[in-house]
Amino acid sequence: MMDETARRLVAARQTQLRQASTGACPVDAHAAYAAQDAVAQRFGWFNSGAPRYWKSGGASRTAVLTHAALPPEGVWASPATASDWPFRLRGIEVEIALRLGQGVTAARAQQVDLEQATALVDAMCVSIEIVDSRWQEGLDAPALAKLADLQSHGALVLGDWQPFMPRDWSVQACRVQIGLQPVVEHCGTHAMGDPAYVLLAWLRHVTRQGQSVAAGTVVTTGTWVGIVAALAGDLVRAEFPGIGAAAVQL
Repeated sequence: MMDETARRLVAARQTQLRQASTGACPVDAHAAYAAQDAVAQRFGWFNSGAPRYWKSGGASRTAVLTHAALPPEGVWASPATASDWPFRLRGIEVEIALRLGQGVTAARAQQVDLEQATALVDAMCVSIEIVDSRWQEGLDAPALAKLADLQSHGALVLGDWQPFMPRDWSVQACRVQIGLQPVVEHCGTHAMGDPAYVLLAWLRHVTRQGQSVAAGTVVTTGTWVGIVAALAGDLVRAEFPGIGAAAVQL
């Protein structure tokens, strides 16, 4: 049975009208993830198989990491055009996405350490997440309401895949150009110091009900630049020197 959180999120997607989170905020993370699942089931996002695209991340290594399976129709190869996509917000997060080179069973997900989990990754790419919200409060909605709303996910753009190899992420630069705004440049600013840090919590979340996660599954791992506001019509380009770039026309 669909609860009030899921009902309002479904209504927001069907009508393109934001909903109030008051009276619909999940009571805990378990309820928020249940709402994610209910909305996905309502729209049939994963009827053809397990989710292949995810987001995972948190504010620091001491924070509880959160996860969301992403609707496949909102995952695009770079360069992408999103001018006809019904965004309410257009926040930009610039990230590194990782791709599993082999499948992982639930039992193995519980046993691997970070080094072993990192060894499961075969490729990486630059990704741009467009942040959006189905709640009237937008990014000021309660944390659990945002978690139920796929952690405020709008769409994901993936650059060209490159072989994954360990590197010193503390010296990795990233640049983002949004429309006519000045270029934003950061170095070594991933919240956990290493995008692969999310893998353990993510793998255990994905396999929490006993299912395996397939080779080729992709997870984007958290922003390097916070959330930078963009407008309709802006061209967004993100670059990680030595890794690649991605672009989307809003």
